[in-house]
Amino acid sequence: MRSQKSILLVTVDCLRADHVGFTGYQRPTTPFLDSLANGSLGNDSFVFPAAIVAGAPTYYSLPSIMASRYPLALGRDVLGLAPGESTIASAAQQAGYATAAFSAANPYISERFGFAQGFDFFRDFNHEELQPLSEERGNLASNNGGAHRLNRSLEKIARSLGPLGTVYDELYFRYCQRVAPVADSIDALRRFPSADVVVDHACEWITSIGDRPFFLWLHVMDPHAPYYPKDNALALMKQEPITPYRARYLNSYWNRSDLGPQRLAAYREEIVALYDAGIRWVDAQIARLVDALRGEGQWDDCVLAVTADHGEEFLDHGGRFHPPSTLMEEIIHVPLVVRVPGTEKKALSTSPFSLLHLAPTLLDAAELPIPASFQGRSCWPQLRDGPSHDAVAISECVAGCANPFHQENRFGPRVLSVREERFKLVLHFDPRAENLYDLEADPGERAPLPLGAEKPMRRRLLEFARNHLQRPIGDGLRIQARLREHRLEWSAPAAKASAVAS
Repeated sequence: MRSQKSILLVTVDCLRADHVGFTGYQRPTTPFLDSLANGSLGNDSFVFPAAIVAGAPTYYSLPSIMASRYPLALGRDVLGLAPGESTIASAAQQAGYATAAFSAANPYISERFGFAQGFDFFRDFNHEELQPLSEERGNLASNNGGAHRLNRSLEKIARSLGPLGTVYDELYFRYCQRVAPVADSIDALRRFPSADVVVDHACEWITSIGDRPFFLWLHVMDPHAPYYPKDNALALMKQEPITPYRARYLNSYWNRSDLGPQRLAAYREEIVALYDAGIRWVDAQIARLVDALRGEGQWDDCVLAVTADHGEEFLDHGGRFHPPSTLMEEIIHVPLVVRVPGTEKKALSTSPFSLLHLAPTLLDAAELPIPASFQGRSCWPQLRDGPSHDAVAISECVAGCANPFHQENRFGPRVLSVREERFKLVLHFDPRAENLYDLEADPGERAPLPLGAEKPMRRRLLEFARNHLQRPIGDGLRIQARLREHRLEWSAPAAKASAVAS
């Protein structure tokens, strides 16, 4: 074993904690990661029972994972990483490591938002401009032309007739499904590169660097909506193949904004099965990547961390996808397994572990310097020597900011959660609400405790919230980030004019 350890970080979009085997899920979604977690592949992996993201969705989560910084620490109008901001990648690069990132076409993880800094090689697969990942994902009907105008007119008439509006919505949905062309395969419907494509490129890069220590980051999207898993993934889950028409129908139905939870629930199990198959495919590709590292003689010196940027809701609280508003457990509680060669597995505390601390912990485990700008701290000494680690995890987002490409959407009210092992406080600032949950008695967060209950705990968590809200904004980085935003705004009209002229 050489003196320098490499670091492999895999973030899986939309992977909630209770859908992986090593946290108790019954479906076989993660057999390879389970083997790491249970010691079958060596007694050197740590499973974090309560890993908590510092923000959700992706654009509020990734700054904390990559730069150990709270998502709103530079102001709610700043998206992504600031120019020159220290990250786990830049720390590894400064230490002489080879660095690379492969991200499966998530538009929020791009060079535009600072995520390429610190990487010798950065590939985000955004070959063409994508629509932002808002929770309202287009209708099958075109928004242009006479057919659309006729539909809108009929819809207004139906709305004026009470229950006939619901009937019209259903008929129009079925009409769209029938007239829309059917794809030849599910692959043709998939919006993002599947995990095997990302891993193919990562394996090629690993081969190219020889025996240099490296930092490699992969971000995969297979569990992300729309849910179009690989046929091989369905086979691995022992599920029947699904036709492109049926897969599209399920995803379109699940996306309908005119239906309540009761009607959507009719297809919940089928949707969850597609989601689980996406997770299974990611697990298989991580196993393939590890085999490639073994083949290159790199695995014995590699620190591995697998986690998620946030979870996914399946009507747990009446919602779908991962809107920035609730900060409930299905959104902020994610899986985390960390493998550190040369160490011995120990049972970890069930106290929450904020992903704010992941980057400094990984750098410390690899014996690399930790940037002074990191807001999190290394928990490696506690992991190595005993069960104690972070006792409170704070998560935050801007309510309703489902499309941050429009800056005006970034200025909504903040939502803040403060979670310790048993209790969790969720604060909404407009309209004002203060909900305290007992996660032991009410793990589904169905009923917040009365305002007069658990006063000492409520006071304690409110104090954590107050201290967090009083953190100073990093003015220098904020200025750099705002200058980048202005340059993008100024360059967009010029680029559009140039495209029209050509």
